[in-house]
Amino acid sequence: MIEIYFKTIRDEEFKRTDEVRAGCWIYARNATFDDLSKISELTTLDIPDLKDSLDKYEIPRIESHGNCVIFFTRYPGQGEIGLHTEALTIILTDTYLITISPDSSNIIDNILKMHLHIATTQKAKLLLYILLRITQDFTSAIKNSRHVILLHEEGKIDGKAIIVLTKNEEILNQYLTSLVPMRNLLEALSTERYLTLYEKDLDLLHDLMLAVHQSEDLCRVNVKSIRSLRDSYQIIFTNDVNKTIKRLTALTIIFSIPTMMASIYGMNVALPMQNYPHAFPIVMGIAATSCLCAVILFLKQRWL
Repeated sequence: MIEIYFKTIRDEEFKRTDEVRAGCWIYARNATFDDLSKISELTTLDIPDLKDSLDKYEIPRIESHGNCVIFFTRYPGQGEIGLHTEALTIILTDTYLITISPDSSNIIDNILKMHLHIATTQKAKLLLYILLRITQDFTSAIKNSRHVILLHEEGKIDGKAIIVLTKNEEILNQYLTSLVPMRNLLEALSTERYLTLYEKDLDLLHDLMLAVHQSEDLCRVNVKSIRSLRDSYQIIFTNDVNKTIKRLTALTIIFSIPTMMASIYGMNVALPMQNYPHAFPIVMGIAATSCLCAVILFLKQRWL
């Protein structure tokens, strides 16, 4: 579904319109091939140039086709099971700013609700603001993962904790696969090879590049923290297993003493004290004493 918005610098909010005009913002929500056909008619782009915008797994990059520049980006979101980022395509032409989302984009929806001092005719500035919002969302999502990691650093060590940490590691790795190409995308923009930026736009771009670098570094630190935690958990689990094996081994030896003596005195052969009336308590006393000695020995060895 295609939505058209227009806003001047004096307007407080983005106004939706049915008319495509110069300087408008065209938003393809839940985009389909029919929407791509309409966008192709409005621009110099062909359908093959646009079809990647419907790919939910497309990686961030920048492409130039004639007077059109296409920015493939990703932002934090749960579009599908196992996919923790969503695709968003931004197209700059001489006339329009176009955004294409395979699903409904919460990033774009939130921007459309804001009262920004940006006009839709300021295409480069609006592009940078969208990228800034994406970076801010990445930073916020990474901090949420960091909060989860801190909770498990002092929490109970169990299978659920391992699952949570593994899931957060997967999320952060997906964030990294989006942040690194986005950093390259911004560095390409800074060369002004794809579009001309004003001085204030360049300042915003430099701030944006710094924010992406910080988000990337924070993401890497959190991934390392998760790996360190998992290694610590593995050492603790291994130590617990060793203690359990020692304890079970000690108990097996202790209980094998009376079992062995009972086996010996259960044989149908001549045995010491077989005719002695107090043979049973004596044998049981010897067995109990042997078990007690074994218990004391294993306690000193810290096996029990």
